[in-house]
Amino acid sequence: MRKSTPIGLGIAASITVLATGLAISAQDKYAVEVPGGLAFAEFRGYEDWPAVAMSEDQGVFAVILGNPIAIAAFREGVPGNGKPFPDGAVLVKIHYQPKKQETYPGQPMVPGTHLNTHFMVKDSKRFADSAGWGWAAFEYDAASDTWRPRNESETPPQGHDAKCGFACHSIVKTKDYVFTEYGHK
Repeated sequence: MRKSTPIGLGIAASITVLATGLAISAQDKYAVEVPGGLAFAEFRGYEDWPAVAMSEDQGVFAVILGNPIAIAAFREGVPGNGKPFPDGAVLVKIHYQPKKQETYPGQPMVPGTHLNTHFMVKDSKRFADSAGWGWAAFEYDAASDTWRPRNESETPPQGHDAKCGFACHSIVKTKDYVFTEYGHK
């Protein structure tokens, strides 16, 4: 019995070293930032924000979340009431590749692989030259569990600053540059 103890300790030590190495090598998504733009760290905790709406566009699912400031504004009727979102409002759009849920009745399409996450934040002083909004978009690689800023090779092309979403969102200027409509609950 004494001979198996050193072997067991060696295996336990090896597993501990391996687990520590994996934990150290895992990317901290909050360290990623758009060059000259917004950092992922500015949106820490977004995973727990309430849903604003869902969408499907060209076969990709999206869940749109809002921080408490954005949710309060939506509940007050912004932007449909003609008022802009207040400074501090943040919206997040998380894109997923849909997959068929084989085990559910009717085999519905559900969110599958996480593709990317986009942010927009209202700060009229910081982003005065883009209607008070700043944008950031980050691509997710599920195979390596890593993140990177979107770039010009993406569709649509993504610039390297906080104005990267301004051109696209300009078509909804009358809605304070926000495409999303608050879903009735």
